[in-house]
Amino acid sequence: MTHEDDRTLAYALIAAREAGRACVLATIVATKGSTPRKVGARMLVDPDQGLVGTVGGGCGEAEVIESAHRVLECGVPERVRVDLTEDFTSWSPAVCGGVMDVFVELVGQVDRPSRRPS
Repeated sequence: MTHEDDRTLAYALIAAREAGRACVLATIVATKGSTPRKVGARMLVDPDQGLVGTVGGGCGEAEVIESAHRVLECGVPERVRVDLTEDFTSWSPAVCGGVMDVFVELVGQVDRPSRRPS
């Protein structure tokens, strides 16, 4: 992440906090092989304002966004393994060849206790 990326994400977090919105922060915590983003890259999923930052785009980022919606609903953090190794059944040329782990956590206020998804 660049300094400007960090600043944009920080401002988005502040705005969400000031508005009383709960959001989800996704952070790449481990990578192996070739990945579009490296350890420390972050993405904020704000249900009202959308996405700020990226963890790589494409189908892998979609997996993380799905996880973010679960975390937002129940408050329980998740670790998502995004496998970007070649998939012979995929038509997408955007296969990097690596694997990354993304920690997905709730940030901000929530009115309900956390619960495990069913």
